[in-house]
Amino acid sequence: MHVRHPIWIRRLGAPGAEAFAILFALESFARAILATVIPLEALELLGRGDQVSLLFFLVSAIGLCGSFSVPWFVRRTARRWVYTAGALLLVVAGVFLAQDTLTGQFLGMASRVLGVVAMTICISLYIMDSIPRRDLGRAEPMRLFYSAGAWTAGPALGVFLRTEVAESAPYVVSAVTGLVMLGYFWFLRLGDRPEIGPPMQARVPGPLRNLRRFLAQPRLRLAWLIAVGRNAWWAMFFIYTPIYAVQSGLGEVAGGVIVSLGTGLLFLMPIWGWCVRRFGIRRILVSAFGCGGVLTLAVAAGMDTPWLAAVFLLAAAFSMTVMDAAGNMPFMLAVRPSERARMTSVYATYRDMAELAPPGLFSVLLRAFDLGAVFVVGGASVLMLAGLCRRMHPRLGRDARPAVARVAA
Repeated sequence: MHVRHPIWIRRLGAPGAEAFAILFALESFARAILATVIPLEALELLGRGDQVSLLFFLVSAIGLCGSFSVPWFVRRTARRWVYTAGALLLVVAGVFLAQDTLTGQFLGMASRVLGVVAMTICISLYIMDSIPRRDLGRAEPMRLFYSAGAWTAGPALGVFLRTEVAESAPYVVSAVTGLVMLGYFWFLRLGDRPEIGPPMQARVPGPLRNLRRFLAQPRLRLAWLIAVGRNAWWAMFFIYTPIYAVQSGLGEVAGGVIVSLGTGLLFLMPIWGWCVRRFGIRRILVSAFGCGGVLTLAVAAGMDTPWLAAVFLLAAAFSMTVMDAAGNMPFMLAVRPSERARMTSVYATYRDMAELAPPGLFSVLLRAFDLGAVFVVGGASVLMLAGLCRRMHPRLGRDARPAVARVAA
């Protein structure tokens, strides 16, 4: 007898923009609930901001190496198994972090970043397999909009659970969410689609050759730099906002609330997605990077008045969420279909580079300067990226028309 499943079950089980958005939201919550807790725990264990920066730098270096290893595993197994391994690493990370030791902190952070790297590369490939280019202008904002709830509630909830329930509580919630995410991933029954590129068993060029091929394409280089700049700013926001809140006297809970409010602006993503389709990616990125840079510099200027600096931080976060509406569209529109797997493995290093460069630089700066130097350098870097984005094609992403895909290709 044929059983007719409810419409909502069929929608949730069909690989598409909404399914990927839900999957990303679950991953985001597993990460967001620890986003503020991890730097606070590191500060408690190490006692100094520069040492915290050094720890994040070392962990990000591990993630960068992992980015180049993921394609090797994908070629020898399948994406679904690599994604599964990444999800399990995210679960294991919570177990390590709950140990409340420096060794556990390092192993937990390393497991977390390696898990995110594996899942990011696999999901990017799945999205490009399943969603036509003309629909990316709607799919990317939807993906970020669905994660808005996670990034709004997660940072503040993590600190609340840590201070009011138990120090291990946020790690347990993160691990359980990771298991739910893994269960939903297998419910989607995603598989590899060899028709978009070379077969999985075929001989594929090594990482260095992929890197040379990536660097030879100006649009891919620009897409990578944009992604690095966007994520580097958010890495700075997540790491140093809680530290600033503690050092300025606002407190741990206030730091979590500021981070939650800043990321909660992702709920405006449908509006920013419409703006991208209406005005084009270039205008949005130039405006958002420009405003974000000025407001980040204002944070440094207002640090003597903690509430004023917090307002500037939130205003800067508002600008950066506008820019996030573009998501990974500059890359997805520029990459050739036959090179998706190869180029995605290189492009995915943007996350690790964004988490590697700021802590490495700031671990040196904070030995000689106070915390304000972090926001001065961050603001200046974002302003430089605003100028760089002016080099993009003015019609890129506008109305998500097929002609745009031809221009980008």
